[in-house]
Amino acid sequence: MSLARLAALLADPTRAAFCTALLDGRAWTAGELARQAGVAPSTASEHLSRLIEGGLLAEERQGRHRYVRLAGPEVATLIEDLSAFTPPTGTPDGTPGRTPTGSPAPRSLRESTRLSAEARARTCYDHLAGRLGVTVGDAVLARGLVTEEDGPTLTAAGRAWLTDLGAELPPRAGRPGARPVVRTCLDWTERRNHLGGAFGALLCRTALDRGWVERIGSGRALRVTPDGERALRELLGVEPLPV
Repeated sequence: MSLARLAALLADPTRAAFCTALLDGRAWTAGELARQAGVAPSTASEHLSRLIEGGLLAEERQGRHRYVRLAGPEVATLIEDLSAFTPPTGTPDGTPGRTPTGSPAPRSLRESTRLSAEARARTCYDHLAGRLGVTVGDAVLARGLVTEEDGPTLTAAGRAWLTDLGAELPPRAGRPGARPVVRTCLDWTERRNHLGGAFGALLCRTALDRGWVERIGSGRALRVTPDGERALRELLGVEPLPV
């Protein structure tokens, strides 16, 4: 796909809102995305078809139901990186009344609360983002588990740390054609890097599986649990995030 075509696909606020919603890593129906973006189902279907044809979304069918998800972690990284370069008060074309990701600006206290929660801690596809993700990334670097000297790399200390944690990277991680072990992802709310790649995904999955973080409702926002506060303090020296 040409750069111009890719830019055109993401230039529409509705399509941008769909891609942002799908950053939670889960599959959504067209109806759910239509309600999220505030558009008619027929409009949503048209936009989704373009995103699927463009290779940004993948379609899954189960019986009569049609689900879509981001085509892969590389697409999630692209969406998050682009979001970090947009002005905080509008879309890339300067359209007023929308968030940097193309979703409508908060129109109620409930929406504002959700956005605040996502800025504090959320998922970026399958890894930790927001203030939590950046803080964990800083701690991992400070402890020498990851180094950025020749690009983000998991160190021997980092691999030993994972072994002690009882967490295992996918066998093909880091091999040619496979997902990198570690990569940085520019966080659109913090404007600093958090950790992605197979290592970032493993940290997020471990935190969810062990109850260190839990989802708030059905969106991307996360809440650090009391067990999670203890684990982050003991494993990485991370103190509770400020409210």
